[in-house]
This record gives sequence, structure tokens and C-alpha cells, in this order.
Amino acid sequence: MQWFMYDLRHLPFGTPPRTLRMLACFAGLLFGIFAVLSLPVEVGASSTNVFAGPTDLGTLGGTSSGAIAVSGSGQVVGESTTAGDTAIHAFSWTAGGGMVDLGTLGGTTSVAIAVSGSGQVVGSSFITGDTAIHAFSWTAGGGMVDLGTLGGTFSGASAVNASGQVVGQSATSGNATTHAFSWTSGGGMVDLGTLGGTSSFLTIQGAAFEGVGGGLNNRGQVVGESSISGDTPWHAFSWTSGGGMVDLGTLGGTSSASFAVNGSGQVVGESRTSGDTASHAFSWTSAGGMVDLGTLGGTFSGAIAVNGRGQVVGGSSTTGDTASHAFSWTAGGGMVDLGALPGGQESSARAVNARGQVVGESFTSTGTSHAVLWQPA
Repeated sequence: MQWFMYDLRHLPFGTPPRTLRMLACFAGLLFGIFAVLSLPVEVGASSTNVFAGPTDLGTLGGTSSGAIAVSGSGQVVGESTTAGDTAIHAFSWTAGGGMVDLGTLGGTTSVAIAVSGSGQVVGSSFITGDTAIHAFSWTAGGGMVDLGTLGGTFSGASAVNASGQVVGQSATSGNATTHAFSWTSGGGMVDLGTLGGTSSFLTIQGAAFEGVGGGLNNRGQVVGESSISGDTPWHAFSWTSGGGMVDLGTLGGTSSASFAVNGSGQVVGESRTSGDTASHAFSWTSAGGMVDLGTLGGTFSGAIAVNGRGQVVGGSSTTGDTASHAFSWTAGGGMVDLGALPGGQESSARAVNARGQVVGESFTSTGTSHAVLWQPA
């Protein structure tokens, strides 16, 4: 398969949105959302996979904005500075309605992380006085709703599925530790526990291209990582309401982390290999267990997202570990190097949709980074 790369928009390489840095501090986690996407109008509307070009989504009156996720209908969510650059607010953008300010939970800053097919938006916001950060759910009819915490001061929503189930992580009572949670309108916020250690959470590695955050599928299966007994290593987990939290193991090393799950329950992430000398991307299924997806010739790789067809995308070091490139992996074709923009040496894939369109970022010849779309031929 040939791949065509489209340069979407510029963003300084390796600099996550400043809002995410603030919202992630409670978990000791820097959310790895690098791509700032300006998406073509009518995303996915063309059967020929030909786009008219990038569209600037604008701002909420300030100087900068960043797109983080997009639904199958083309609803885009993210963050933007407001007039005078005095605040940062979550936004929702549609081709028909433009950019809408979703407001905050009373504080100065909010950010939208994921959006469902029905338009439910989730993320995090400072509360009144900017004294704490809480997860939120927003709908056009109900506005922004505070989802609360697991007893601590901070929480953040990572993903939402078609039934309105929201997952993320929250500080526990006394801010003693951080646990993954699942929230529903009927049951409120439920602690998903750990694999025997003190902490668990969902890692946001990339924006979900189809509106469902990577760590949650429409069946309610949640994936992430948790400390195990002794708190020394961390292991990837899969959680369901019926089976609880299950340890997915490793590729022979001491630690692993799962980043995304598709509708059939295929889980992807990365794991240390035997001796902890390398870290490889993996795909896990209940029938086949954890499978090493290999690398592009280097020592390290990580799987970030997976679509319903089992296509896996992420990043891998190349031969000699001299560069890191985005990859696409399928069971039939193995791992394919998606390359970088002309003159660039680095790239990474962050999300993939049902059509096999992959989004991420790449260095350019000038050493800056642009968000990109890889189009399958």
C-alpha cells in the first residue's frame, strides 16, 4: 500500500498544549497530545479520499487554538484562547455552526479531550477560583456538567463512548493517589481500582479520530495502566463491568501500558521486552494474548491507536535508532513506515479512522513540526 502525506498545520514539535500540562499535573502525567489538527471541510465525505485542502478553524477571539479530537460527523473539539488571551476555553466546531465556546466550570481554563458521535464532549476544567480541576461532560442541551472526583481535588475525563459512558482518572481521598474511573449519568463516578498497586490511570497518547477516546470502546471496555503489587512495575490493563480489571501482562519485560481499544476488544500499547532492553508496540486480544508488532528496524516502538479493522498506528525508531517514524500495522501487511515530510527526520502517528486515514505530526526540513494526514491509496 502506498501512502500520501498531507501537511495540515504547524505546531512547534514536542510542545503539548499548555492547558493539558496544567490539567495533567494531578496525575504526574504529561498528556501526549502533540497534533493540532485543522481538518478539511466535510471530513470523510469524499469517497475518493481527495481533500480540498486544510481549513483554519479560527479561535474564540484569541491568538491560538488547538484541535484535539473529531467525531465521525466532523465535529471537532479542543481548546482556544479567548479575547485578549486572558483565558483558555474548550470549544466545539462544526462546519455549519463554526467554533462555539463551551465555557468552564467557573474557572479560567478548560479543555475538551474527546467527543462522541452524538456530540457529547468531555474534558477537564478549573472550578471557581481555579483551586481544582474537575472532569466535565458537555452537551448542547445540558451545557457543561461537573463529574466530580473520587474524593480528591482533581479529576480529568479522557474518553466517552456512544452510550455516554465517560472514563478518565481522579485523585482519591486526600489526594493520596490516582485511580482510573468510569462515569455514567445513572451511576455516577465509579473507581476502577488497580492491579494490586496504589495507582491506575488512562494515558492520553492521541486524539481519537472517530470521537471515542482511545481508552474506551462502545461496549464499555476500558484500557489503561496500573501499578501492580509493590508499585515497582506498571502493567497494561483491560477493565469491564463484568470481569473487573485484568492484567494484560508484558512482552517479557517488567512493564507495559495500553493506550487504545477497538470495538472488538483488540487492545494496543507498548511493553518492555525481555531484559528491559527495548520497548515494542503490541496488540492484545483475549484469544491470542499479547503479540509483539516489532519495529521499523530500531529498538523502540509504541502503538497509539487501532481502528475497527485492526489497523494499528503509532511510532517506531528506525534502524540504528537514528530517527523515529510513524507506522501503520496490519495483520496481513505487517509494519509499514509512513515516512516524514520532505526533509524531515521525525514523525509520529496519533490516530486512525475506519477508512485508514492516519493523523499525527512530522518534522519539516526547517526543524519545525506540522500536523499531517496520511491518506491510503
